Amino acid sequence: MARVRTAVAAAVLVSALAPLTFGGATAVAAPVPTAAAGTSAEAGSVGTVVQEGGRLTVPAGEEGAVTLRFTAKLPAGTRGPVTAVLRMPDTLVASAGGSPVSENVIRSTCTVNGVAYGACRWHMPFVRAGEEVDKPSLDLPTVPASGTLAYAVTMDADRTAVVLGRPDARVELKDSAGTVVAEGTVRLDFVLATLPPSERGALHARDKQGVLWRYEGTGDVTRPFATRKRVGGGWNIYTAIVGTGDGSLVARDRDGVLWIYDESYDSYGRFKPRTRVGGGWNTYNALVKSGGWEGVLSRDKDGVLWKYALKGCSPCAPFEARQRIGGGWNIYTALAGTAELGRDEFPDLVARDAAGKLWLYQGVPVYQPGSLWGRTVPGSKRSLIGGGWNVYDLMF
Repeated sequence: MARVRTAVAAAVLVSALAPLTFGGATAVAAPVPTAAAGTSAEAGSVGTVVQEGGRLTVPAGEEGAVTLRFTAKLPAGTRGPVTAVLRMPDTLVASAGGSPVSENVIRSTCTVNGVAYGACRWHMPFVRAGEEVDKPSLDLPTVPASGTLAYAVTMDADRTAVVLGRPDARVELKDSAGTVVAEGTVRLDFVLATLPPSERGALHARDKQGVLWRYEGTGDVTRPFATRKRVGGGWNIYTAIVGTGDGSLVARDRDGVLWIYDESYDSYGRFKPRTRVGGGWNTYNALVKSGGWEGVLSRDKDGVLWKYALKGCSPCAPFEARQRIGGGWNIYTALAGTAELGRDEFPDLVARDAAGKLWLYQGVPVYQPGSLWGRTVPGSKRSLIGGGWNVYDLMF
């Protein structure tokens, strides 16, 4: 039941404890002649690299590849073969508590002067703070020397690439002796784009006949949900149905028995046969979907809020021992878990009081020995979002 987390950072990438290196396939190029284009480069002269079309927006998501184009002017007499590299300005630094990210964060193909050289390789090394390491870079094809070299580089980035931000990347070309013969800047904007299907989530709704329907997210704000899919009937036997944050559902029947439905990952949005969690769940008058972490929140009749975190193992008892968050939560008429974008490991909770005021409890980490991510609970300090929320009869 464990989730796959994505790294989020500004100039620093939250990654795994051990350094990781990603890359695409090694570039495939035609044999490169070693004959010189001239006798020698003009002493001390360095050519230019000019980007076409200005700063390029690279969607980090499901939109597909965009093409970076730039032209290098080489000094007269440059000897081939010519090597080239595109280098990002910032080192990617790992930190304890991060999670693995995709190896193929950017997939690229390269063409030079109309000749296709196939896939070209990215290097994305991650290090601990304070260590010396190369910055992220792209190996461009090795080509014969020419007065002008026109590069076309496709970039198909996943959502992890958003951590690269808005880099002014340097392109550097060297001749056969390793002397820099041309250099310049290309400007890129890696922007958060459409989520992959596995991360778009879904909304479940039960109709009056007890049929459960699944509305899958599209990633398109103009059409947020795809055509609904019928999960099945008979769901009106439950007094509460709550998502656990990992694609599963828990449902409480009228006898207070809690059941868990693990996601089956089929194309119809159905679930595996239910598994009995245990009885006694009718002591709770509210079950709340988790926000950011995997599990549920439960409020008992005395107003005490409890956290049940999923263990992430199968088969086993699905929840860890419950964790007491605090009392006094019966002043609220509705509770809902939510996750703030970019910090989904820290759950937030919103609560509506009897006057219709909505309050925000931001999640805070509670670290425990041996725990990589620690534990998170809604903080004790609330902040007012606003009034008028009693016009709604349901929040989730």
